[in-house]
Amino acid sequence: MPTAAKAVAALCLAALGYLASELVKTLLPEINNFGRFSEFNALVGAVVGWFVVGTRAGRGTKDAIANGLTGVAALIFWAVFFHASYEMIQLALKRRFDGPVEAFSAIFEIGIEYGALLMNPMMIATFLIGALLTGYFAEYAARQWK
Repeated sequence: MPTAAKAVAALCLAALGYLASELVKTLLPEINNFGRFSEFNALVGAVVGWFVVGTRAGRGTKDAIANGLTGVAALIFWAVFFHASYEMIQLALKRRFDGPVEAFSAIFEIGIEYGALLMNPMMIATFLIGALLTGYFAEYAARQWK
């Protein structure tokens, strides 16, 4: 059932996903064509905000902070997983793997590489501030518009 908290959480994490994607682009100057990278991550953020953060809003301020942190962690996990899976498919189509098990394990290897890229002070600060704001705004929406 749609609620204001779900909508606010979806908007906040979509904005965070888009902003973080634009910041990641500055860390990868050798890639020129990102395609719909930012828009895809915003979509992942909206879905995670709706289903993870929005459904748990309304439980108090302490839980709001934890809720925002959980939502950002889920956003990072799913975005990295989807991008690593896409990269694995691209490599598999170029016949870079000997079998399906090697291709499947490559998802995790590529994901670790992408995750290491996010271990940057600028990215960590962005995610922490975004988590706090997302949790707070979702909690506010849940209390204000029941």
